[in-house]
Amino acid sequence: MTRVLMKHARPVERLCLTTGALLILTGLVHLVVFAVAGGPWYGPVSWRKPVTFGLSFGATLIAVTWVTSYLRVGERPRTVLLAVFAADCVVEVGGITVQAWRRVPSHLDMETPFDTAVSMTLAVGGGVLVVLLTAFAVASFRHRPTGPTGMALAVRSGFAILLVALASGAAMIARGVVLVRTGHQEAAYHSTAPLKPLHGVSLHAVLVLPALAWLLSRTSWSETARLRTVAVAVGCYAVAVVGAGVWAVLTY
Repeated sequence: MTRVLMKHARPVERLCLTTGALLILTGLVHLVVFAVAGGPWYGPVSWRKPVTFGLSFGATLIAVTWVTSYLRVGERPRTVLLAVFAADCVVEVGGITVQAWRRVPSHLDMETPFDTAVSMTLAVGGGVLVVLLTAFAVASFRHRPTGPTGMALAVRSGFAILLVALASGAAMIARGVVLVRTGHQEAAYHSTAPLKPLHGVSLHAVLVLPALAWLLSRTSWSETARLRTVAVAVGCYAVAVVGAGVWAVLTY
């Protein structure tokens, strides 16, 4: 799909798609580093973070670049939003990667001035992500997205579920900062665990659901069958998000 996108992409789209691919590559490289160097997979200091964040941010950047092509927004606003989004993704993955190599936590670490600067940069970057992606989500509901049968439902549902990911991410950062400020550094690192499944599941709906609608458009199925399939997929995804949310509440 990326090759198809590149063929007809505008300059900002090429930039975002290339950047997304490079971020995914960094995640895969750090997976190799983990296999060679070993160490814990879980915890605030592990190779898991540059792996998962590289893969996740790369996939999300590619997905948002593609999906927003179906939104009815002006070319200039979309160009600006995508460029800022790509830069923010690089900053987030870069900060996490630097701290992984320094063998210190990337988030909620206020031990030194440098660690504090990285942690606050990541927090601010998270806020920027919330603003950018919320703007795209609002645009998807203001005007019906274009595309093949089922794409409008997939795009709107994907962005709606993505807002859950943003909210859960903000909640993790907010609770962690409060714990750090009150002198509970170790508790802050572990406080994010209950919300991680909810955050992870809801983050990629904006890729999975539109990709399904696009794949169905390549079949000979009737429009009714395709729309129903997308609707069922949205329902299943919503159930998964609700399940992760219930688990978060019960274990928080």
